Amino acid sequence: MAQPPPEALSLAGRRVAFTTPQSGGGGAYGGRLGAILRQRGARPVPVPTVAVQPHDPDRLRPFLLPGALDPFAAIAFTSRSGISAFARALPSSHHPLSGSGASALPFTVAALGSDADLLDRAFLSRLCGDAGTRVAVLVPDVATPAGLVEALGPGSGRRVLCPVPDVVGLREPPVVPDFLAGLEAAGWVAVRAPAYTTCWAGPGCAGPLVGPDAAAPDAVVFTSTAEVEGLLKGLDAAGWSWVRLRARWPGMVVAAHGPVTADGARRLGVEVDVVSARFSSFHGIVDALVTAFSPEKIV
Repeated sequence: MAQPPPEALSLAGRRVAFTTPQSGGGGAYGGRLGAILRQRGARPVPVPTVAVQPHDPDRLRPFLLPGALDPFAAIAFTSRSGISAFARALPSSHHPLSGSGASALPFTVAALGSDADLLDRAFLSRLCGDAGTRVAVLVPDVATPAGLVEALGPGSGRRVLCPVPDVVGLREPPVVPDFLAGLEAAGWVAVRAPAYTTCWAGPGCAGPLVGPDAAAPDAVVFTSTAEVEGLLKGLDAAGWSWVRLRARWPGMVVAAHGPVTADGARRLGVEVDVVSARFSSFHGIVDALVTAFSPEKIV
C-alpha cells in the first residue's frame, strides 16, 4: 500500500479551532481552511465568529454599466469575497470596460495570493470583453493590502476601484482604511465600492469553546482581526472573557494568519503564539502550526 506523504498526518489528532467565516462566495474561507487541516490529519473545530453576507448586486451596478470602468486604471481586490461579489454582480454582456478611446491604456486587475485564482478567463472576459488584451493581472509578492499598494506603484492621479466590505456590528478593523489611505498617499484616487457585508456571527458563536461539553482545543486560528473581536464579543455574551478561556485551555496555541491579523489581535488584548510567515494561502498558517507542534518545539 502506498504511504501518505510525510506532511499528510503532521497534525494527526490535533483539535484545531478556527474562527474563519463559513459563509461567502468563491469557496468559503472556512471550508478551505478546514479542508487543509483535514489533509494534515487535524480535527477541525469551526468556530465562526463573523459572517460574510452578499450585498444586493444593485449596489455595485453603477460600476458595472458599459464603459463604467473606463475612467479607472485598476481594480484592486483585497479579499476573495470581494471578487466573488463582483462576479455575481457582473452582467453576462455589456462589459464595464470598453477599451475604447483615450481610456484604452493598460488596465490592472489585482488580487492577493491565492485569491487571484478567481481571476480566471471567464471572469476577465465578463469584465473586459474585447478589451481583455490590455488587461494585466497583478499579484503582489507580499500578500497584504500594503503589499498590494506597493505593487501597484505610483498612482499619478489615476483612479483605482476598491471593492471592500461594509462592517456591521463590529468596529471596522484598520486594514481597509489603511489600504485606502496608502493608495491615496501613493498618488491614487481610491474609490470605495460596497461589495459585501462582514458582520458578527451572533451571541452563540463562542459555544464550541465554552460549552460544558467542549473538548480542549490544541490551537485556535484567527485569519482576520474582525474574527478576534467577534470571538471576544461572543465570549462576553456567554459570560466569559479571553482570560477565563485561556485559563480553561492553558495548552491552547493561539495562531494568526499573517502579521496584520497578529497585530490586530494584540491590539485587542489577545497574545499570539504563532504567526504564519507565508500568508498568500492558508497552507502557511497550517505549516506554522506543524512547526509549533513539532517534537523539538515541545518543552
